[in-house]
Amino acid sequence: MFGKQLYTPSYVPTGTEVATIETSKGTIRVKLDAAGAPIHVANFCELAIHGFYDGLKFHRYVPGFVIQGGDPNTRDMTGEDVARGVAGPDGRPGTGGPGYCIKGEFATNPNNSHDDGALAMARSMDPDSAGSQFYFCLGPQHGLDSGYTVFGQTLEGLDVISQLRAGDEIIHIEIV
Repeated sequence: MFGKQLYTPSYVPTGTEVATIETSKGTIRVKLDAAGAPIHVANFCELAIHGFYDGLKFHRYVPGFVIQGGDPNTRDMTGEDVARGVAGPDGRPGTGGPGYCIKGEFATNPNNSHDDGALAMARSMDPDSAGSQFYFCLGPQHGLDSGYTVFGQTLEGLDVISQLRAGDEIIHIEIV
């Protein structure tokens, strides 16, 4: 992502946002943290409102660590191909994004704690390289606190998160 200009979302968080994430395994409700990670919340909300996440697959599952999704490369792939990690028509799962990056907020977020069910943004080696890929923590992952931005905490659906695997679908995300 080197050389890409940082994107500033136009969505202005209210601080009351809750994301309802409908997946092929069930529904997850997440309280978004606009106070601690306003850029990440605005970006996630903007993408969700525009339907960016609809039909994408979770592409990375590491037992006891994370389940990750949000890569547009998975949109036109079968769940089986995503789970196998084969390249699809738009590239290999885990390498896609929205075409821009946002500024990391892990150093300024007082709530940046990778607790069980935390929602955070994935990124590459560059601290300002997050875009659309997000992950849920499968148990506490505090070793990530100093390098990845947490922007939400699961309210309902930890049981759903624990069932998700690579290839499962993000049907729709609604922001209320």
